[in-house]
Amino acid sequence: MKNSPNINPNQNPEKQPQMLNPNGAKIILGTPSSDSLVVPLAPSATTMFGPRGACLISETGPLWVADTGHHRLLGWRKCPEIDTQPADWVIGQSDFSQEGQNANGTTTAATVSVPTGICACGEGLAVADAWNHRVLIWKQLPEDNNVPADLVLGQADFSQNESNRGQPETAADRMHWPYGVVYHQGKLWVADTGNRRVLMWQQLPEVNGQPADMVLGQANMSFRDENGGSEATAASMRWPHAITFWGNNVPQQYGDRLIVTDAGNNRVMIWDAIPTENNQPCSLVLGQSQFNTVQLNQGVYFPSAASLSMPYGVVAIANWLIVADTANSRLLGWRDTVDIGTPAVALIGQSDFQSKGENALSLYPTRQSLCWPYGISVCGNTAVIADSGNNRVLLWSLNQDLRKDTIYSTY
Repeated sequence: MKNSPNINPNQNPEKQPQMLNPNGAKIILGTPSSDSLVVPLAPSATTMFGPRGACLISETGPLWVADTGHHRLLGWRKCPEIDTQPADWVIGQSDFSQEGQNANGTTTAATVSVPTGICACGEGLAVADAWNHRVLIWKQLPEDNNVPADLVLGQADFSQNESNRGQPETAADRMHWPYGVVYHQGKLWVADTGNRRVLMWQQLPEVNGQPADMVLGQANMSFRDENGGSEATAASMRWPHAITFWGNNVPQQYGDRLIVTDAGNNRVMIWDAIPTENNQPCSLVLGQSQFNTVQLNQGVYFPSAASLSMPYGVVAIANWLIVADTANSRLLGWRDTVDIGTPAVALIGQSDFQSKGENALSLYPTRQSLCWPYGISVCGNTAVIADSGNNRVLLWSLNQDLRKDTIYSTY
């Protein structure tokens, strides 16, 4: 495989393909964009504190956000149409003005502690409830406040919340800091981050605590060492965080590839086909020039089009792969085919590929800036970005360069 033809990744971004509308986000939820410094905000129906995940179910809504720092989920019945539009529903707190892990009480089917990943799951919703060391599943989309989840994974029941169920070793039915979750073609995938692995269920689980069917990143279900206890390889992981699939419903040459952001190794792992065996090695990585290198920005201070620093979020749309390069406060885009270490061809959030800095070193956030973006998803012609360091979620229209490719939409 090779990089897209006729694109120089060192050229000015304005001359490169543009992933998102250059005018910036069309809707900003959370902190206003220009009139205040970013500070932790008291919970309300319009504020967020470090959101790390967001999911627009359809182009008209609903929208669900993991308001991570306030330990709650926020829901909008319809896709928001104005900035700072208040949420309609809250799950995890008694009302919009409250915060605290598990609502400052015991763990239940309607409480969360550091919720992070969130995705549509069949007809319902799945949430990576990271610090309760579990994944919550609603079989139908919640449409009210504090609707309890129907199913829990990683724990035996809804009242438990110890990492690896209180045991020193892990297993197929245990979790430690799960941060990412995705449901794809009937299979459930979880980034079990603290156990340095990705878990897969062949079909949507039916009982609480159901064990996973496959593991990536470890030799078996009981291991949890960083990089499998050795240096990084094509099979090992240090801090897997987000998962997506690149190529569903696109022309055959784009394939159907599993993508995992391995934030701790400062890389993105790509399997050319969906793995079918435990600990199956990936086919290539982005962000590093080889499988055993792991330094942020490839060991230098400033980034490049080929380097990453703690990439957390990822989404695929048609023949595009978009990565939230979190610590560099930018989004990077790859188009068509890639090989190991291929440089990105598109950029959001910085003036050029060699720049980094929160909000592009501006004093205040703008409609075009980013500060530690953690999560990104796409629905229709809208990218939904959890701009965590700015305490906000951005609804940002796809640009024509990307939109024209979405005749083969992956979502």
